[in-house]
Amino acid sequence: MGKIIISENITLDGVVQDPTGEGGFDRGGWFDQIADADRAAWAKVEYEEALAASALLLGRRSYDYFATRWADRPGEWADRLRELPKYVISTTLEDPQWSNTTVLPGDALTATKELKDSLDGEIVVYASRPLVHTLIEHDLADEVRLMIYPTALGGGDRLFGETTGAKSMHLVDARTVGDSLAFLTYRLA
Repeated sequence: MGKIIISENITLDGVVQDPTGEGGFDRGGWFDQIADADRAAWAKVEYEEALAASALLLGRRSYDYFATRWADRPGEWADRLRELPKYVISTTLEDPQWSNTTVLPGDALTATKELKDSLDGEIVVYASRPLVHTLIEHDLADEVRLMIYPTALGGGDRLFGETTGAKSMHLVDARTVGDSLAFLTYRLA
């Protein structure tokens, strides 16, 4: 059975919206406000995560974002993302262009349960906020990894939405990445 890992870049106040500033959010672009050394340390952590992953699971919009930026990018990290099996929850995507991509049509909950049952290893979810809400609400996520950026935006879409009840998590790792990022790993109880 697979293990669903939610992996997110997030601000101190929980915002995940428009990290690169390309989405038109007036507070977007917070991802690019760290030093180059911090970005290199972040990239090392993310590459190691990709090496440990068995597959990626993405929502449609996140798939589009990643596919346009990583499909032709050079380097070992991009090579790893290309070779990983990628699963996209979508009712509209018909012809994915990024290599090794499978569309999981229909209900996100059912598709994710079936995927989790059929794969072994870590199934990493990048971005995909609406999908993350579904996974957490229905207790399908096993772990949450948060790369916390040293800024508070005071508004914007947050990673954790409303749920029908409390979702307990247990801290299993906390470390500094570079000089200004915190990387926290929680297991869902």
